[in-house]
Amino acid sequence: MRIALLSDVHANLRALTTVAEDITRWRPDHVLVLGDVVNRGPRPRECLEFVLQRAHDDGWLCVIGNHEEYVLREYRQPDKTGPLRAMFRASQWTGECIGGAGVAAIEQWPFTAALRFDEGGEVRVTHASMLHTRDGIFPDTSHDELRSKIGTPLPAAFCVGHTHIPLQRVLNPEKSLVVNTGSVGMPFDGDSRASYAQLEWRRSGWHARIVRLEYDRAQAERDFAESGFLEDGGPHALVMQWELRLARGLLFEWVRDYEAAVTNEELSMERAVKLFLAERGLGE
Repeated sequence: MRIALLSDVHANLRALTTVAEDITRWRPDHVLVLGDVVNRGPRPRECLEFVLQRAHDDGWLCVIGNHEEYVLREYRQPDKTGPLRAMFRASQWTGECIGGAGVAAIEQWPFTAALRFDEGGEVRVTHASMLHTRDGIFPDTSHDELRSKIGTPLPAAFCVGHTHIPLQRVLNPEKSLVVNTGSVGMPFDGDSRASYAQLEWRRSGWHARIVRLEYDRAQAERDFAESGFLEDGGPHALVMQWELRLARGLLFEWVRDYEAAVTNEELSMERAVKLFLAERGLGE
């Protein structure tokens, strides 16, 4: 039994198509998409249509991520003004790109899914953890924390994304395999290659392999401008482009350092982003 697991595409069409080609060559029995197909990147409509077509043609199964939730929220409640409108502009832009049909499609994605096998037991998936779409599993997550994030009863294998950092751990003594697939479109572990996971059942149990793939990153960067995302997606779009370039998460640092000042109207979004990038030596 073979299961391909991919997560956190973040509207990076070049990475998604490269990973899909590799999955096709591997010929898995199941393909599970663990959320964040759209948002935080320049090609949301194309990526969503690609995944939905594979779901229709090949049975790909999708669960919802926190970035789909952001898009749903902004699409359904588009009345923000002032600094809040600028702060969430990227999600609004994504909603405009995918439109009502795309929103309706992702509204149907469940929070979690499971495959059950007579011999291999349960393979359970969700975006981040069973606690929340934003409550992730990291390399330093403690044993006790990990157990609470998986839920009960413990599955034979538990697979997530969200953190953009791939990992494998075994929860003893139950020997429950925990896998974080990393990110297809925006890795945060310093390795710019696309990441996904291959899960395979053997007589000794489930075994996982993290696959890293080179893809056309130059075109992925150009897509930020060519799609209109840099121009119309709000000031954060430039930060997101730098995240792609550096294979490093930056938005959480911006939130920590500047969100309060923008919310309190002490700084504009444009100024806060400019200062944030300048402090890190990141020019346009």
